[in-house]
Amino acid sequence: MPLSLGQNVRISSEEELVEDYTFDRHLYPEYYDSYNTEEISSFIEYQNYDVSTNYGGNVAIESNPIEMIQLLDGPMDSAWPMHGHDPRNTGRSPYSTASNPGEEKWWYKTETSFIEGSPVIDKNGVIYFGSWDNHLYAINPDGTVKWKYDIQGNVETSPAIDENGVIYVGTHFSPGYGTFLFAINPNGTLKWKYPTSNIYSSPVIADDGMIIFCDSDNWNINAIYPNNGTIKWCYHAGTNIYSSPAIGDDGTIYVGSIDNLVYALYPNNGTVKWKFNTGTWVHGSPTIADDGTIYIGADNGYLYALYPNNGTVKWQCNVRGAVWCTPALDNDGNIYVGTWDKEFFAIYPNGTIKWDVQVSHNIWGMSPVVSDDGIIYFGTCDFSPRKSGPFYALNPDGTTRWRMEHARMFFASPAIGSDGTIYICTQKDEWIGWGYRQTGRLRALSELDPNAPSASDIDGPTNGKIEILYDYTFISDSPLGNDVYYYVDWGDEMNSGWVGPYGSGEVATVSHGWQNSGDFTIRAKVKDTDNLWGPWGEFSVNMKVRNRAYSNTLLLRLLEQFPNASLLLRQLLEL
Repeated sequence: MPLSLGQNVRISSEEELVEDYTFDRHLYPEYYDSYNTEEISSFIEYQNYDVSTNYGGNVAIESNPIEMIQLLDGPMDSAWPMHGHDPRNTGRSPYSTASNPGEEKWWYKTETSFIEGSPVIDKNGVIYFGSWDNHLYAINPDGTVKWKYDIQGNVETSPAIDENGVIYVGTHFSPGYGTFLFAINPNGTLKWKYPTSNIYSSPVIADDGMIIFCDSDNWNINAIYPNNGTIKWCYHAGTNIYSSPAIGDDGTIYVGSIDNLVYALYPNNGTVKWKFNTGTWVHGSPTIADDGTIYIGADNGYLYALYPNNGTVKWQCNVRGAVWCTPALDNDGNIYVGTWDKEFFAIYPNGTIKWDVQVSHNIWGMSPVVSDDGIIYFGTCDFSPRKSGPFYALNPDGTTRWRMEHARMFFASPAIGSDGTIYICTQKDEWIGWGYRQTGRLRALSELDPNAPSASDIDGPTNGKIEILYDYTFISDSPLGNDVYYYVDWGDEMNSGWVGPYGSGEVATVSHGWQNSGDFTIRAKVKDTDNLWGPWGEFSVNMKVRNRAYSNTLLLRLLEQFPNASLLLRQLLEL
């Protein structure tokens, strides 16, 4: 007999309210035959304090049922409110990107650490993402910070936004604080938090407002009330879950697990509708076609199409490499998916391959997205130290439209704004004088504003020797007459950071010395005081080895930080 808790529950003479929690054989099915023979522990937070509840044979249930909770609206009607764009994880945008040339309109750099989750966008164009620096960020459409919330844990997944603007996001790896599913108000304050284990997949918002998320290390799929963060039901899978749920038009919830199974759960109580065994781990997330077909990849190198009513196989396509990403759909129902073995596929709805292309790097958790005009976007990754894979834009026929080098994306997938801007989260290793530090960047790729500053003219020595400091000049004009700032990438994994302000048309001088010989491309980015960013300017140099045995690296770096240092010290480097 199942145990349903939808009443006031008295435990140890203290009465606490547990919102419509259902325990049945679908919860911990391998552990018990009847509810009073095994102990089940659940930890909930209710009204700003934690309640630890052990459910065994000593539970007393009151006869008076609680009131039904009034649910909120579903996901926000915005350009990109959640992972995969919508509850079906289609990765399909209703907006065109035909005029997007892939220029960097702006970037925002996190304080420390990197970004593995994907960005989402609200109806005002504000972009939200989490970082491994323990913050959830809200960034305005012009790249300035709206707010950031100290979430006290790493964020590896995408947030989701409901119609009221509440942002839901999970954390992992938070020693001493605990991991939670957070609900953050639109102004950046805490609404509630629900305690969990590590969360490695993104939440999804059902049409009735219910929050569905996977408590990965507890092996649970949960349905949470959005009003107060209490639990409606919980399903216990066979092991860890890295897959993000998808929700069909009838409310059925689909999710994969590394217990080799794809689950279909009923939305009212979380019981199993069906299971499909792939025979291998399922890290990837499902996508639901317009006709309800479920597409999901597995580690065995197959993409599966499953019938929604019973989970039987409609077809399976050999894509020759493990699939960890979420497939995306275009308006014609074609499916797009990448593999760990550096291939990207377009597959017809009948399961035959339309085309496939070889890419330069692995495709891990970077799910593709598709614009309204059929342009496909996805990232690649390289796990070698300080290496990175490009970000691709492919035409509908599989030819390369453009690509951005050095993107270095891991799990992050793009998001498409209503104006066709592409937002991506990337990593970068930056030299900080004594070693490399990983940083994250949210990048906006789009057409540049016509009032943005011009590309910087760069001048200075084209040839030189290593470990000698050289001066380079930079000059740009702002059509608005605004002051400008320069960011210089020296081509050797070092940069100047933003320097300035300088007047429009004023010459800026920045110094640098190279530690290694070779050919380098100096690249300079310019932005003005209105945060309008211009195109990159470029300048090529060659550095040769010096005829001396000792290194002035430390002094070289100090002089870069203090450009007005004594000329005598600078001349010493050339002795």
